[in-house]
Amino acid sequence: MVLRPPILQRRFLSSNVLKNNHHHHHNQWTINQVTKSNFTESLEQIKNHITHSDFVAVSMQKTGSYSAAWQRLLPFDTADTAYFKAKYAAERFQVLQFAVCPFSVRAAKVIAHPYNFHLFPRDEFKIGMPSYSFSCQSSYLTTMAQEGFDFNVCIYSGISYLSRAQESAAKDRIGNPVPSNYVVQLPSTLSVADTIFVERIKSRVKHWRNACKDSNTRSEEALIRSLRKLIVGGEEYGSRPCLNLDVCSERQVQLALEMLKEFSDDLVPLLIPTKGGGTQAVRIVLTSSKEDRILFERELQHMEEEQNKRVRGFREVIDSISASQKPVVAHNSLNDFTFIHSKFLTPLPPTMDEFSSSLRLVFPHILDVNHLMKEIGPLKRLTNLRAAISCLKERFFAPIDLEIPHQGETNEGNRHGHNVLRISQLFAKLCSILKITPEAHEDDKGHLTSALECYANIFNPCSTSSEDPINGDVMVWTDNTRKVRCKDLVFLWGFRGGISARMLENQLRGSHEVFSEEFDVRLVDKSCAIVVFWDPGFAESFLEAMKSGGIFCEPLRELISEGLRAACYEAYNRVCRLGLWEKNLADALDKALADTDSLSEAHSKEEQSVISWNSDLMINLDDL
Repeated sequence: MVLRPPILQRRFLSSNVLKNNHHHHHNQWTINQVTKSNFTESLEQIKNHITHSDFVAVSMQKTGSYSAAWQRLLPFDTADTAYFKAKYAAERFQVLQFAVCPFSVRAAKVIAHPYNFHLFPRDEFKIGMPSYSFSCQSSYLTTMAQEGFDFNVCIYSGISYLSRAQESAAKDRIGNPVPSNYVVQLPSTLSVADTIFVERIKSRVKHWRNACKDSNTRSEEALIRSLRKLIVGGEEYGSRPCLNLDVCSERQVQLALEMLKEFSDDLVPLLIPTKGGGTQAVRIVLTSSKEDRILFERELQHMEEEQNKRVRGFREVIDSISASQKPVVAHNSLNDFTFIHSKFLTPLPPTMDEFSSSLRLVFPHILDVNHLMKEIGPLKRLTNLRAAISCLKERFFAPIDLEIPHQGETNEGNRHGHNVLRISQLFAKLCSILKITPEAHEDDKGHLTSALECYANIFNPCSTSSEDPINGDVMVWTDNTRKVRCKDLVFLWGFRGGISARMLENQLRGSHEVFSEEFDVRLVDKSCAIVVFWDPGFAESFLEAMKSGGIFCEPLRELISEGLRAACYEAYNRVCRLGLWEKNLADALDKALADTDSLSEAHSKEEQSVISWNSDLMINLDDL
């Protein structure tokens, strides 16, 4: 019997129509809304679409992002500080929707297959994973509610999942019998204890096996069969007889499996794991024939696959994207992929370099439309998807039709998952304008190369280098491409509340000789400002003057007496590295400097104890 798929409807969305009737047209975008009830069938569909598409776009709806203004990704963030911020957000907030869109670009057309998965970290197996507390920001929840998000559906019908790290731990906690995959390696000579153990269980297995196969026992009454089963020690695994052999060590497991090779025609060994990860028993299942044995092994394999699917849940989608090795297209990739790594792979590593290396093993090609936008002058300052698409329509002629061959469930007023289509369309438009051919080509050596390679795996849109976070070049304003070294930046706080950047700049001008040359001031938040010294060495001179209390400069001394404090970029880097996520940056810098002072004091005492060591003070035992 051949199952034929339903006739697929086609809808062509031209960019001109989108321009004239933007809001109406977005309501026509029908995206598969996937919950627990239709997850299995949707999983098979999206796997097929991933296989036959060239790219996969992803987008997420989270319960929050950054709690304070200074905790957002800022232009003067290095790759390291940006990662620390993204790591904090990914570990604190939760993903409730994950949109995935396999797509291909053919000339001036995007062929897209969008799905929006509703997620919830539910403890399906009552093993304490992945349920955990997470934070929510009211502004994010309000926006989701305005878009028609049903929180009841999310909680009760959202798809659960386990990360790869959690799955390994879960298999031990669930404790279901698993087929034996042991490669038995035993020494040629066995100890006396080994020999006794093997002979004892061999005798027991033979006795049980013969009793199960004895045709006379089949005609016995149920009571007698039950008593016999109790005496022999047998049970049933489904409809087949089984026997449990208790073991005390992994060596005994190997001995038992080696002994059972003598009965390989009709006995199938299973391992019963403990919650700690070892093996508590070897379960032997008796099959009626060789054919029944093969059938039973297939049943076991099917049961294991089904359980693994239940354990993985939505992560099946993540694994499918990874297995395809297709380029993944995102918007703000650092934000999204710290969430993906944290929720679906393993806990986030401590550094940006380790994160990049770990992620590349799973997703070798990640493309961020933000980096493509930086190549187009008018888009350099834009970070919003809708604003970027609107700007492109007004300034460039790049008609891109959007074709959605298979329609999802129509839900009037439901706009969930539309960003993933915007990312797909924006990506195609940017490639068209930049004259980039999205398809990969085979070079002279037979390797697949693409013009997009130089845009892959760049996670921080602001920083140019992560090798030296303190001396590297950064920007201070998004609308100004002028770069400055991190060592020429100074963080300033302790000024009176309500002051503007211009007012603070006027106060600083003339307070010290370094402010007689070109410098700029920008407020990071209401408590802290950043001062940019465009002349090398001026930042160090100012910090030295602050450290000395401004004794050689009266105006600066007055500002210090009023509470003004200053720190170099390393203090800010330390704040992010240590996770001092206070509401105000000034409070976080105070904590970082306090920790630095205490460490320096401890180090000084340690050095002092070493320096004060004097051989004249040593006691010579021979003199006593």
